[in-house]
This record gives sequence, C-alpha cells and structure tokens, in this order.
Amino acid sequence: MRRLGLPLVLVCAAAVVSAQQPPTPTPTPQQARVIRSTIDIVSSDVVVRDSKGQFIPGLTEKDFRVYEDGVLQQIIAFSASIGGRIVAEMSPPPEVPASEGIVLPRSSRTPSSPGRIFIVFIDDLHLQGSDTAMVKKVLGLIRDNLMHEEDMIGLVSSGYSSIAFDVGPDPQHRRFNAAIDKVMGAALSYHDIINGSQTIEGPSGLKANAFTAFRVSYEILEQLEKVSNRRKAFIYVSSGYDFNPLTDSRFKAYMEIYARPQADPADRPPINFFERGHQQFSDSDLNMALGELVRRAVRANVTFYPIDPRGLIGGPPADVQLTNDEWTKFVNTSVSSLQVMANETGGFAVTRTNGFEQAIQKIDNDMSDYYMVGYQSSNPDPMKIRRRIEIKVNRPGATVTTHKNSYMIRRR
Repeated sequence: MRRLGLPLVLVCAAAVVSAQQPPTPTPTPQQARVIRSTIDIVSSDVVVRDSKGQFIPGLTEKDFRVYEDGVLQQIIAFSASIGGRIVAEMSPPPEVPASEGIVLPRSSRTPSSPGRIFIVFIDDLHLQGSDTAMVKKVLGLIRDNLMHEEDMIGLVSSGYSSIAFDVGPDPQHRRFNAAIDKVMGAALSYHDIINGSQTIEGPSGLKANAFTAFRVSYEILEQLEKVSNRRKAFIYVSSGYDFNPLTDSRFKAYMEIYARPQADPADRPPINFFERGHQQFSDSDLNMALGELVRRAVRANVTFYPIDPRGLIGGPPADVQLTNDEWTKFVNTSVSSLQVMANETGGFAVTRTNGFEQAIQKIDNDMSDYYMVGYQSSNPDPMKIRRRIEIKVNRPGATVTTHKNSYMIRRR
C-alpha cells in the first residue's frame, strides 16, 4: 500500500489563500526560559434559519455573539457562504499570533473564490471486491452531484487502490475520474473471515485493516485542523466496522478444524478460546477507536458524511452459510459504526438506501449555506482542557445550529 504524501491536505489552501508570515526571531536567553502557551483559533460552522426553516443570508460578524464557558469572545475570523461560494470573509489581523494553521489574508472574496473543502476517503480495505462496480457508481454520483467547480477536493484510499490526490481544484474532474478508475475493493471476504486464521483479537488482519484506515484519517484531520474559515467535509465511503464479526460461524469452523482425528490433541485449543482472548472486548475497542476519530474531527471542525455503497442490504451472501440473525447482527454493527461518525460530528450517514443521488444532494445543501466564526480563546487557564461553546445571533426568531458545542485544547 502506498503511504500518503501528507501534508496532503493543506497544500490546498496554501495554493489558494496562503499568506507569508514573518520569520520568528531567535529568543534571547531570558526569553528562552519563559514558558509560553498559545491557543489555536477556534472556528465553528453555523447555520442560521428563520421561523420557516429557511437559511438567513446577509449576516455579518457583528450579528453573532460567541461565548466560551459563558465568557463573551471577540470574533477575529468570519466567512459567509451562499451556495457553496464564499461571499464575505474576515481574516485574523496580523497581530493575532495564530500558533497553528494558515493565516488567511484580510480580504473580501468574490463569488468565484474557492469555498468548501472535501476529502473523499475511499476505504477500500472495508469494501468487498464484489462491490467494486457499485463503489464506482456511487463515486460517480458524488462527483456529479456534490463537487462544484470552486470546491477544493482531496481523494485518498486506505488500501491497495493507492489513491492519494492532495487537496486542490479538480478541473473537468480529472483527478476524480482517475480515482474512480483505480478503485478496487480489498476487504476480507466473508469466506476469509470465517475460515481464515483466527487470533485472540479476531480474524487475522481484520483489526490491522481497521486501524490502517483510522490512521490515514487521523493524518488528514491533523492537516485539516490547520485551516479555518472553511466548511470541511469528510465523505467516508466504507461498509463500516465490526471487530468481532460472524462469531458463531467462525467458532464452528474453528472447532471443526481441530476436531479432525489427525489433529494432535496437544494442539487443540480450549473450547472457550474466543472468550479467553480479547474478542469479548471487541465492542469496547471499536467504540474507543471511533471515539478518537470523532474527537479529532470535532477539534478540526470537520463534518463526516459516511456513505455505505452496499445500499439496501438483503440477506446473507450466497457463498457462505450464515443464519439471518448472525448476518443481521453483523450488518447492524457495521452500519452503526458509520452512523456514530456522522452523528457525533454534525453530519449524517447514507446507509441502507439506494437513493444515493438524493442523499448526496442533501449533503450538498448541508454544505452550501453557512457562516464560519472564529475566535482566539481569552481563557488563559491551560488546565481547562475542555471548553464549552455557545453561539447566538442578534435576529429575532432566528434559530442557530452549530455542530461544535465544545472542544478540547491541544496538549503541547
């Protein structure tokens, strides 16, 4: 598998909105002994609707009030997007020491300026080879119904498709088309899950594949954290995760192997092998892994939109013998993992549906009309790790929706 060429993600804004910062002066011996702490610019996307549920355009930073732990903050970064295009923007003044990220130049953007940032993450390590044709179709729908000319797009795969396109413009969808041509599902087959080598942590390679996908996502989110004033979406194309899948069939196949007469009795495992290993903790392990992914996404102000290309999922596959109950449990667990990513980051999961085009259009709408507000926390207490955010707007009858109600400061 080809490793990603990260900083993948923010060559993007560097090419479009980069601004050079003055070199940091060499500290004097007296200064070097001073311990300094800095806090990143905290940005949050906000949707403001009227009593009829319609988006309210034309607001400025003066219409918003941002509170952190009940204390009013000064807004130093602001942008407004209509239809996916940045129509107004205020960037941090030069005197604000932004410790991380790209400092955007103070300017008012025209409607043709780049707006949204999309990461299309193709988790081919968790897409069956037999589903490849459907995956290509879904990616084509994402290309045609979600990507606008002014969007910044990055495409990455988790496995053997070796897709790694840095974030940037994609005229005529050249890079997107190249990614579609290369994609190939490489998940463990259901037969391999049941009859392959079993370890104390489950089917051989299953968790390793999952954490490979998560590590790639972590690296992308780390880079996305450096960009403020942009709506950032993670289109996560995957069939989801289950760390202890199809347990009954695996156990049955495992015991059949060691029950053969030619098997050395000394090599036969105890009948409670599955329970004696770590597999009883598989649900907790998966929840912890998803929790870490969500935590990083919230810190980077990134919204997840997982898409399961399996669509409406029928009964068990014909090439393996599974009960309906066992198959249903497996599907529910894998789909639930995608729903957790979406629900905890303000997005929604496209699962158990063949209406991909309508769902993708909904993602486009969700990403198109919004405000982005940013501030630098005035709380000097470095021991206050978790900070609560509240955003209000000075418009009677307006409803404010924000997907970032809290954040955790980075430990340095």
